[in-house]
Amino acid sequence: MNRIPGFLILFLLFATHLYGKTPTDSLLRELNKAMEKSAVYDSIKIRGIDSIKRRLPAVANNPTAKYHVYLQLYNAYKVFNFDSAFVYAQQLEQLAEQLHDPVLMTASKVKIGYVLLSSGMFTETAAFVNTIDATGAPDSIKIEFYLMKSRLYFDLADYNQDKYYTPNYIKQASAYIDSALQLIPVNSFEYKYNKGLQLFKMGDTPGALAIYPNLDAPGISDRQLAISACTLGAIYEAVHNTDTAIALMTRSAIADIRSSTKETMASYSLATLLFERGDIKNASHCIERAIGEAVFYGARQRKVMVSSILPIIEHERINTAEERTKSLLIYAAIVTLLLVALVVLAITVFRQVQKLKTAQRIITAAHLKQQEINNQLLEANKIKEEYVGYCFNINATYIGKIEKLKQSLEQKLADNKPNELRFLVNNINIRQEREELFTNFDRVFLKIFPHFVEEFNTFFDKDNRIVLKENELLNTDIRIFALIRIGINDNEKIARILEYSVNTIYAYKTKIKKRSLIPSEEFENHVMSIKAL
Repeated sequence: MNRIPGFLILFLLFATHLYGKTPTDSLLRELNKAMEKSAVYDSIKIRGIDSIKRRLPAVANNPTAKYHVYLQLYNAYKVFNFDSAFVYAQQLEQLAEQLHDPVLMTASKVKIGYVLLSSGMFTETAAFVNTIDATGAPDSIKIEFYLMKSRLYFDLADYNQDKYYTPNYIKQASAYIDSALQLIPVNSFEYKYNKGLQLFKMGDTPGALAIYPNLDAPGISDRQLAISACTLGAIYEAVHNTDTAIALMTRSAIADIRSSTKETMASYSLATLLFERGDIKNASHCIERAIGEAVFYGARQRKVMVSSILPIIEHERINTAEERTKSLLIYAAIVTLLLVALVVLAITVFRQVQKLKTAQRIITAAHLKQQEINNQLLEANKIKEEYVGYCFNINATYIGKIEKLKQSLEQKLADNKPNELRFLVNNINIRQEREELFTNFDRVFLKIFPHFVEEFNTFFDKDNRIVLKENELLNTDIRIFALIRIGINDNEKIARILEYSVNTIYAYKTKIKKRSLIPSEEFENHVMSIKAL
């Protein structure tokens, strides 16, 4: 790696206006507003996809026309949802074979490789792309192929962080970028971005900044802004210009949300930078966004990365909340003492029994209110303690599984047993993992609220009470209101946790409330009144 001269770092610290303003509260507020509107952007994206799908019946008997419709669907899904993008990439391959078109067959294979790589399936991607021969393909397909292979090796380099393998991966990635750059127009955005990325990865930061595209150039799309701002933010982070890095990562995250891009690193990188700067609140919002994006897209590697930092940020956020609570208790104690002093002074000055009784009633009411607040704080602290322990335990277990799987994969690779490797990968049961996650949540919740199910059923007559199956701790109906009881009352967050759509969560809640003996508008207040142990 080339050493960055000191004068250059000093220059970068004062040249932030070239690529974005220093991050401010207004910029972060813009990001938070974009997060709140993300469902709107996603619905627009889905409507566009649906409009493409409606053209399929008209081209059912025309393979060539169907190929182009499937291509549009693939392009719509490739950074939005892995499963759908993978399905349509396979459909493209099948149609290309049906048409006996070698160019389309090569193009479809490149697209399959791209979505495999985007999901973090490095082993599968490496094996698949080695079967692709782009010789004789048009330049556009060659460019796509070379850039996909360069990204594979850059991602492997970032993943391994190994002194022996990483430099070789970077060298191979750079060679593929060189092949692509020979076919890309020199003054294009794509050329400048990929050349800048190559120079940065090779350690030439000044060269990367010199050629990097202008983020404020007219005509730049949200997708182009997102990927270029994210990479440029990484460059500024590397030279320790954190303020500019945060500003660029924020711009990238906003552009990702507006373009409904779920295959992204910006939210995760921004959360890490904000956490290191001490902005726990915004870091927590960003890491929640990052895990939601990784889960929605199906990016396996991103889930592992986000899970590693999520408990740290959440733990720090809880500590900050507890410190604020302690400060409020101190202020409350001071106010109470002043109130007592005022009452004593009133008794001394006025000597009126009636005023003394009034003061005593005020003190009693304040004491009862304080006692109620203390009880609520004790309950909140118990919930926090249980779920912090639960978060650490579940992540430790998950890391253990990952480590065990890694060891098994390494052993099978060393033994050259590809069939057993495939068996190991196919044996991963995501549904079982999710059911285990729900079971662990149910156990922790019932440990805090052991009588929740019984008290919940008192809200219904005998015919409408919820009957759990044998060995079932909670079902979906009760689990939704269990999440509400511990303070998660946003439908979108509940939907992400339970892997349902927001409409489904709304339907579940409406159905339960209609069956209860309690008015719908009061139902959740009754749920919140169920006491912890």
